[in-house]
Amino acid sequence: MYCPCTFARMKYLCPMKNLREIALPELEAMLVAAGEPKFRAKQVHDWVWQKFAADINDMTNLPKSLREKLSQQYFIPKVKMHHSQYSSDGTIKNRLQLHDGYYVESVLIPTEKRMTACVSSQVGCSLSCKFCATGYMDRKRNLEFDEIVDEVTLLNELAEKHYNKKLSNIVFMGMGEPLLNYRNTMKAIERITSPDGLGMSPKRITVSTAGVAKMIKQLADDQVRFKLALSLHAPTDRKRNEIMPINETNNLEALIEALNYFYKATGNEITFEYILFKNFNDSIKDADDLIKIYRRVPADLINIIEYNPIDAARYEKPDEETTDAFMEHLTANRVNVRLRRSRGKDIDAACGQLANVDHQEEGD
Repeated sequence: MYCPCTFARMKYLCPMKNLREIALPELEAMLVAAGEPKFRAKQVHDWVWQKFAADINDMTNLPKSLREKLSQQYFIPKVKMHHSQYSSDGTIKNRLQLHDGYYVESVLIPTEKRMTACVSSQVGCSLSCKFCATGYMDRKRNLEFDEIVDEVTLLNELAEKHYNKKLSNIVFMGMGEPLLNYRNTMKAIERITSPDGLGMSPKRITVSTAGVAKMIKQLADDQVRFKLALSLHAPTDRKRNEIMPINETNNLEALIEALNYFYKATGNEITFEYILFKNFNDSIKDADDLIKIYRRVPADLINIIEYNPIDAARYEKPDEETTDAFMEHLTANRVNVRLRRSRGKDIDAACGQLANVDHQEEGD
């Protein structure tokens, strides 16, 4: 993994390994070969995944000699809370610092019935969606699986501290495209849902994708149990190409085929996410085109999302009358539709607003 030395990012620069990448059976074999009793492996594993230790020296029930041996070969690249911003609606946006100096943002979204963590999967993004702040950043790197788990753990601690509640839901709707960080996203979800991890039900996890048809099919082949959301945002290839360059290589026909393949293999819930943009995709004709797609995919729901302006984009939010007419037309045509009100707009924590500096700042 990454060298613990500040800003060193190439694996070959340092012989140190990420202790959290060592699975329990491998840890047992390694410690027994080193002359330690087998039960020490379970102790180390519990420190890493139950107590979320930040340092090997924190593992106080291990002999000092063993801690010293482990510290010579392994490190724990913990994600740290850099700072938080608090919205008037209760939403908390968090800037998280990775061990190599990069930052990502994640959001805690409290409602009456849910406590949701919106997590990031990449530092930046390579997809360049025209309406999304993250899309104007370069993709620096993928988050490792344990960094994603750290995100969730930190947000769970925040939920308990401020609301006296644990997380009820997780959405992969933060920075980055989770299906372009497939291995780490899947491994993180495996750890989050594991009984010896956070023990969360996969049905309370939603992975959102801008539309990577090949990887949607891979989800099906891997028999995942979580929910899938497609960030659709336009009902024709012409319009989708304009705002989401990924559509040029993953067009609507390919996505419709992949989503049907996914549903046939898993039976899991599929949701369409659709941001309304003024005079772009908010007409009744657009609604009719959206209905045609909805009829071809076993989607449970279309989430209509309020657009949240960003400085880099020219798009605007339609007025309430246009939004209501769009929603009413879908409902009249027996579409299960819901308007998702934006949360955390006053702190730039709403959908499409997450972005951050890509390196440690002077004086941080």
